[in-house]
Amino acid sequence: MSDEKPDKAATPVDPPEPVEAAQPDASQAEAPQVEPPQVEEPQAEPPQAEAAQPEAPQPESPTPMPKQRTPNLALRRLKAGFKPSRGQAIVAVVLALVACVAVVQVRVNRADDGYQNARREDLIAILDGLGQNTRRLESEITELEERKNSLSSSADKAQTARQQAEAQVRTLGILAGTLPAQGPGVRITLNDPEGKMTSGNLLDAIEELRDAGAEAIQINGSVRVVASTDFVDANPGIRVDGQKMTSPYVIEAIGESHNLAEAANFPGGLVSEVTGPQVGGTAEVNELGTVSITALHAPEEHRYARPAPSPTK
Repeated sequence: MSDEKPDKAATPVDPPEPVEAAQPDASQAEAPQVEPPQVEEPQAEPPQAEAAQPEAPQPESPTPMPKQRTPNLALRRLKAGFKPSRGQAIVAVVLALVACVAVVQVRVNRADDGYQNARREDLIAILDGLGQNTRRLESEITELEERKNSLSSSADKAQTARQQAEAQVRTLGILAGTLPAQGPGVRITLNDPEGKMTSGNLLDAIEELRDAGAEAIQINGSVRVVASTDFVDANPGIRVDGQKMTSPYVIEAIGESHNLAEAANFPGGLVSEVTGPQVGGTAEVNELGTVSITALHAPEEHRYARPAPSPTK
Protein backbone atom coordinates (compact mmCIF):
# COMPACT_ATOMS: atom_id res chain seq x y z
CA MET A 1 0.00 0.00 0.00
CA SER A 2 2.73 2.43 0.86
CA ASP A 3 4.53 1.61 -2.33
CA GLU A 4 1.65 2.55 -4.65
CA LYS A 5 1.25 6.16 -3.35
CA PRO A 6 4.60 7.42 -4.67
CA ASP A 7 3.71 6.04 -8.11
CA LYS A 8 0.44 7.89 -8.26
CA ALA A 9 2.00 11.17 -7.17
CA ALA A 10 4.64 10.98 -9.89
CA THR A 11 2.07 10.61 -12.65
CA PRO A 12 1.02 14.30 -13.06
CA VAL A 13 4.64 15.40 -13.21
CA ASP A 14 5.23 13.36 -16.29
CA PRO A 15 7.27 15.44 -18.74
CA PRO A 16 5.97 13.90 -21.99
CA GLU A 17 2.55 15.72 -21.75
CA PRO A 18 3.88 19.25 -22.42
CA VAL A 19 5.98 17.91 -25.26
CA GLU A 20 2.89 16.46 -26.96
CA ALA A 21 0.99 19.78 -26.66
CA ALA A 22 3.80 21.62 -28.45
CA GLN A 23 3.54 19.42 -31.55
CA PRO A 24 1.06 20.98 -33.98
CA ASP A 25 0.31 17.83 -35.97
CA ALA A 26 -0.64 15.67 -33.03
CA SER A 27 -2.89 18.30 -31.40
CA GLN A 28 -4.88 18.91 -34.63
CA ALA A 29 -5.49 15.20 -35.16
CA GLU A 30 -6.52 14.39 -31.58
CA ALA A 31 -8.60 17.62 -30.99
CA PRO A 32 -12.02 16.05 -31.55
CA GLN A 33 -11.31 13.26 -29.06
CA VAL A 34 -9.74 15.43 -26.30
CA GLU A 35 -12.62 17.99 -26.12
CA PRO A 36 -15.79 16.01 -25.52
CA PRO A 37 -17.67 18.86 -23.72
CA GLN A 38 -17.72 20.93 -26.92
CA VAL A 39 -19.27 18.10 -28.90
CA GLU A 40 -21.77 17.25 -26.17
CA GLU A 41 -23.17 20.83 -25.86
CA PRO A 42 -25.73 20.42 -28.69
CA GLN A 43 -26.81 17.08 -27.16
CA ALA A 44 -27.76 18.80 -23.91
CA GLU A 45 -30.56 20.79 -25.63
CA PRO A 46 -33.03 17.94 -26.21
CA PRO A 47 -33.80 17.65 -22.50
CA GLN A 48 -34.92 21.30 -22.56
CA ALA A 49 -37.19 20.62 -25.55
CA GLU A 50 -38.54 17.55 -23.78
CA ALA A 51 -39.23 19.68 -20.75
CA ALA A 52 -41.12 22.25 -22.87
CA GLN A 53 -43.29 19.64 -24.59
CA PRO A 54 -45.59 18.97 -21.65
CA GLU A 55 -46.64 22.66 -21.61
CA ALA A 56 -48.19 22.51 -25.17
CA PRO A 57 -51.19 20.28 -24.38
CA GLN A 58 -52.54 22.71 -21.77
CA PRO A 59 -56.33 23.07 -22.11
CA GLU A 60 -57.45 26.12 -24.12
CA SER A 61 -59.57 28.70 -22.37
CA PRO A 62 -63.16 28.94 -23.76
CA THR A 63 -63.70 31.64 -26.40
CA PRO A 64 -65.82 34.46 -24.93
CA MET A 65 -69.13 35.00 -26.69
CA PRO A 66 -69.54 38.48 -28.29
CA LYS A 67 -71.69 40.81 -26.29
CA GLN A 68 -75.00 41.55 -27.90
CA ARG A 69 -75.23 45.29 -28.73
CA THR A 70 -78.34 47.07 -27.68
CA PRO A 71 -80.05 48.96 -30.57
CA ASN A 72 -79.52 52.74 -30.56
CA LEU A 73 -83.02 54.09 -31.08
CA ALA A 74 -81.86 57.72 -31.39
CA LEU A 75 -79.43 56.81 -34.19
CA ARG A 76 -82.11 54.85 -36.03
CA ARG A 77 -84.53 57.77 -35.83
CA LEU A 78 -81.85 60.13 -37.12
CA LYS A 79 -81.11 57.86 -40.09
CA ALA A 80 -84.81 57.52 -40.82
CA GLY A 81 -85.12 61.32 -40.82
CA PHE A 82 -82.54 61.63 -43.61
CA LYS A 83 -84.57 59.39 -45.88
CA PRO A 84 -87.22 61.79 -47.27
CA SER A 85 -90.62 60.45 -47.99
CA ARG A 86 -92.65 61.33 -51.06
CA GLY A 87 -94.55 64.05 -49.23
CA GLN A 88 -91.36 65.64 -47.96
CA ALA A 89 -89.92 65.67 -51.49
CA ILE A 90 -93.04 67.46 -52.82
CA VAL A 91 -92.84 70.04 -50.05
CA ALA A 92 -89.14 70.64 -50.83
CA VAL A 93 -89.91 71.21 -54.53
CA VAL A 94 -92.72 73.66 -53.67
CA LEU A 95 -90.45 75.60 -51.31
CA ALA A 96 -87.74 75.80 -54.00
CA LEU A 97 -90.24 77.22 -56.50
CA VAL A 98 -91.46 79.77 -53.97
CA ALA A 99 -87.86 80.85 -53.30
CA CYS A 100 -87.20 81.29 -57.03
CA VAL A 101 -90.34 83.39 -57.46
CA ALA A 102 -89.35 85.53 -54.47
CA VAL A 103 -85.88 86.18 -55.93
CA VAL A 104 -87.33 87.15 -59.30
CA GLN A 105 -89.84 89.49 -57.64
CA VAL A 106 -87.10 91.19 -55.63
CA ARG A 107 -85.04 91.75 -58.78
CA VAL A 108 -88.05 93.17 -60.62
CA ASN A 109 -88.78 95.53 -57.74
CA ARG A 110 -85.19 96.73 -57.75
CA ALA A 111 -85.32 97.32 -61.50
CA ASP A 112 -88.51 99.39 -61.10
CA ASP A 113 -86.86 101.77 -58.64
CA GLY A 114 -85.42 103.98 -61.40
CA TYR A 115 -87.47 106.97 -60.27
CA GLN A 116 -86.43 106.66 -56.63
CA ASN A 117 -83.51 109.08 -56.96
CA ALA A 118 -85.18 111.42 -59.47
CA ARG A 119 -85.63 115.08 -58.57
CA ARG A 120 -88.99 116.59 -57.79
CA GLU A 121 -89.02 118.65 -60.99
CA ASP A 122 -88.26 115.55 -63.06
CA LEU A 123 -91.07 113.60 -61.44
CA ILE A 124 -93.52 116.47 -62.03
CA ALA A 125 -92.58 116.62 -65.71
CA ILE A 126 -92.98 112.85 -66.03
CA LEU A 127 -96.38 112.97 -64.36
CA ASP A 128 -97.47 115.79 -66.66
CA GLY A 129 -96.49 113.74 -69.69
CA LEU A 130 -98.36 110.70 -68.40
CA GLY A 131 -101.40 112.82 -67.63
CA GLN A 132 -101.41 114.23 -71.13
CA ASN A 133 -101.15 110.77 -72.69
CA THR A 134 -103.99 109.58 -70.48
CA ARG A 135 -106.23 112.47 -71.50
CA ARG A 136 -105.44 111.94 -75.16
CA LEU A 137 -106.28 108.24 -74.94
CA GLU A 138 -109.49 109.00 -73.07
CA SER A 139 -110.53 111.49 -75.75
CA GLU A 140 -109.83 108.89 -78.46
CA ILE A 141 -111.94 106.34 -76.59
CA THR A 142 -114.77 108.86 -76.30
CA GLU A 143 -114.54 109.71 -79.99
CA LEU A 144 -114.62 106.05 -81.01
CA GLU A 145 -117.64 105.40 -78.79
CA GLU A 146 -119.47 108.34 -80.32
CA ARG A 147 -118.64 107.07 -83.79
CA LYS A 148 -119.91 103.65 -82.92
CA ASN A 149 -123.15 105.04 -81.51
CA SER A 150 -123.70 107.28 -84.54
CA LEU A 151 -123.15 104.38 -86.91
CA SER A 152 -125.53 102.13 -85.03
CA SER A 153 -128.31 104.75 -84.69
CA SER A 154 -127.98 106.70 -87.95
CA ALA A 155 -130.60 106.19 -90.60
CA ASP A 156 -128.13 106.77 -93.40
CA LYS A 157 -125.25 104.62 -92.20
CA ALA A 158 -123.37 104.88 -95.51
CA GLN A 159 -123.31 108.68 -95.38
CA THR A 160 -122.17 108.69 -91.74
CA ALA A 161 -119.45 106.18 -92.43
CA ARG A 162 -118.25 108.29 -95.37
CA GLN A 163 -118.05 111.40 -93.20
CA GLN A 164 -116.12 109.59 -90.52
CA ALA A 165 -113.74 108.15 -93.10
CA GLU A 166 -113.06 111.65 -94.43
CA ALA A 167 -112.35 112.89 -90.91
CA GLN A 168 -109.98 109.99 -90.40
CA VAL A 169 -108.19 110.83 -93.65
CA ARG A 170 -107.71 114.44 -92.50
CA THR A 171 -106.28 113.23 -89.18
CA LEU A 172 -103.90 110.85 -90.88
CA GLY A 173 -102.94 113.57 -93.37
CA ILE A 174 -101.87 115.85 -90.52
CA LEU A 175 -99.83 113.08 -88.92
CA ALA A 176 -98.25 112.15 -92.26
CA GLY A 177 -97.46 115.79 -93.04
CA THR A 178 -99.49 115.89 -96.25
CA LEU A 179 -102.04 118.42 -94.93
CA PRO A 180 -101.47 121.79 -93.19
CA ALA A 181 -102.43 122.13 -89.56
CA GLN A 182 -103.05 124.79 -86.93
CA GLY A 183 -103.63 124.87 -83.21
CA PRO A 184 -102.03 125.77 -79.87
CA GLY A 185 -98.36 125.07 -79.45
CA VAL A 186 -94.88 126.54 -79.06
CA ARG A 187 -92.23 128.26 -81.13
CA ILE A 188 -88.62 127.51 -80.16
CA THR A 189 -85.78 129.64 -81.57
CA LEU A 190 -82.25 128.23 -81.33
CA ASN A 191 -79.24 130.49 -82.04
CA ASP A 192 -75.87 128.89 -82.75
CA PRO A 193 -73.33 131.72 -83.31
CA GLU A 194 -70.30 129.43 -83.14
CA GLY A 195 -71.70 126.76 -85.45
CA LYS A 196 -71.27 123.96 -82.86
CA MET A 197 -74.81 122.63 -83.06
CA THR A 198 -75.04 119.20 -84.67
CA SER A 199 -77.78 117.12 -86.21
CA GLY A 200 -77.91 115.09 -82.99
CA ASN A 201 -78.89 118.18 -80.99
CA LEU A 202 -81.72 118.98 -83.38
CA LEU A 203 -82.91 115.38 -83.42
CA ASP A 204 -82.98 115.33 -79.60
CA ALA A 205 -85.15 118.45 -79.62
CA ILE A 206 -87.66 116.82 -82.03
CA GLU A 207 -87.84 113.64 -79.94
CA GLU A 208 -88.44 115.57 -76.72
CA LEU A 209 -91.33 117.48 -78.35
CA ARG A 210 -92.84 114.25 -79.68
CA ASP A 211 -92.60 112.66 -76.23
CA ALA A 212 -94.46 115.67 -74.84
CA GLY A 213 -97.34 115.13 -77.28
CA ALA A 214 -96.49 117.25 -80.34
CA GLU A 215 -98.86 116.36 -83.20
CA ALA A 216 -97.27 118.41 -86.01
CA ILE A 217 -93.76 119.92 -86.28
CA GLN A 218 -91.99 122.05 -88.86
CA ILE A 219 -88.49 123.61 -88.98
CA ASN A 220 -87.77 127.08 -90.39
CA GLY A 221 -91.23 127.07 -92.00
CA SER A 222 -90.00 124.91 -94.90
CA VAL A 223 -89.55 121.31 -93.70
CA ARG A 224 -92.37 119.21 -92.23
CA VAL A 225 -91.03 116.72 -89.72
CA VAL A 226 -92.48 113.21 -90.15
CA ALA A 227 -91.40 109.69 -89.30
CA SER A 228 -89.03 109.46 -92.28
CA THR A 229 -87.32 112.84 -91.79
CA ASP A 230 -83.53 112.57 -91.68
CA PHE A 231 -80.94 114.89 -90.08
CA VAL A 232 -77.36 115.10 -91.41
CA ASP A 233 -74.45 117.33 -90.38
CA ALA A 234 -73.44 119.84 -93.06
CA ASN A 235 -70.86 122.12 -91.43
CA PRO A 236 -71.69 124.87 -91.19
CA GLY A 237 -75.34 124.04 -90.65
CA ILE A 238 -77.59 120.98 -90.70
CA ARG A 239 -79.26 119.27 -93.65
CA VAL A 240 -82.89 118.25 -92.95
CA ASP A 241 -84.61 116.06 -95.56
CA GLY A 242 -82.06 117.24 -98.11
CA GLN A 243 -82.48 120.97 -97.32
CA LYS A 244 -79.55 122.77 -95.75
CA MET A 245 -80.41 125.02 -92.81
CA THR A 246 -78.33 127.40 -90.75
CA SER A 247 -78.76 129.30 -87.49
CA PRO A 248 -81.19 130.43 -86.23
CA TYR A 249 -83.25 127.23 -86.17
CA VAL A 250 -86.98 127.89 -85.60
CA ILE A 251 -89.01 124.87 -84.48
CA GLU A 252 -92.81 125.15 -84.42
CA ALA A 253 -94.91 122.42 -82.84
CA ILE A 254 -98.66 121.97 -82.30
CA GLY A 255 -99.84 120.41 -79.04
CA GLU A 256 -100.57 121.33 -75.45
CA SER A 257 -98.40 124.42 -75.18
CA HIS A 258 -97.60 124.09 -71.47
CA ASN A 259 -96.39 120.50 -71.75
CA LEU A 260 -94.32 121.31 -74.84
CA ALA A 261 -92.67 124.27 -73.09
CA GLU A 262 -91.92 122.17 -70.00
CA ALA A 263 -90.35 119.48 -72.17
CA ALA A 264 -88.07 122.06 -73.81
CA ASN A 265 -87.07 123.62 -70.48
CA PHE A 266 -86.61 120.24 -68.76
CA PRO A 267 -83.26 120.12 -66.85
CA GLY A 268 -80.77 118.39 -69.10
CA GLY A 269 -83.10 118.79 -72.08
CA LEU A 270 -83.10 120.97 -75.18
CA VAL A 271 -82.49 124.38 -73.60
CA SER A 272 -79.79 123.06 -71.25
CA GLU A 273 -78.04 121.32 -74.12
CA VAL A 274 -78.01 124.34 -76.44
CA THR A 275 -77.05 126.90 -73.78
CA GLY A 276 -74.39 124.63 -72.25
CA PRO A 277 -70.64 124.77 -72.93
CA GLN A 278 -70.91 122.11 -75.65
CA VAL A 279 -72.82 124.44 -78.00
CA GLY A 280 -72.67 127.84 -76.33
CA GLY A 281 -75.84 129.15 -77.98
CA THR A 282 -79.13 130.60 -76.85
CA ALA A 283 -82.69 129.22 -76.77
CA GLU A 284 -86.04 131.00 -76.59
CA VAL A 285 -89.31 129.17 -75.92
CA ASN A 286 -92.66 130.91 -76.55
CA GLU A 287 -96.10 129.47 -75.83
CA LEU A 288 -98.64 130.43 -78.50
CA GLY A 289 -102.40 130.09 -78.69
CA THR A 290 -102.30 129.41 -82.43
CA VAL A 291 -99.47 127.95 -84.45
CA SER A 292 -99.85 127.52 -88.22
CA ILE A 293 -97.86 124.79 -89.91
CA THR A 294 -97.93 125.11 -93.67
CA ALA A 295 -94.93 123.06 -94.76
CA LEU A 296 -95.95 119.78 -96.40
CA HIS A 297 -94.17 116.49 -96.85
CA ALA A 298 -94.17 114.99 -100.32
CA PRO A 299 -94.94 111.29 -99.85
CA GLU A 300 -92.93 108.80 -101.81
CA GLU A 301 -94.41 105.70 -103.35
CA HIS A 302 -93.57 102.59 -101.38
CA ARG A 303 -91.61 99.99 -103.29
CA TYR A 304 -92.31 97.00 -101.05
CA ALA A 305 -94.98 97.85 -98.45
CA ARG A 306 -98.60 97.30 -99.46
CA PRO A 307 -101.83 97.74 -97.47
CA ALA A 308 -102.82 94.58 -95.63
CA PRO A 309 -106.41 93.32 -95.75
CA SER A 310 -108.58 94.25 -92.79
CA PRO A 311 -108.81 91.47 -90.18
CA THR A 312 -112.56 92.03 -89.90
CA LYS A 313 -113.21 91.12 -93.53
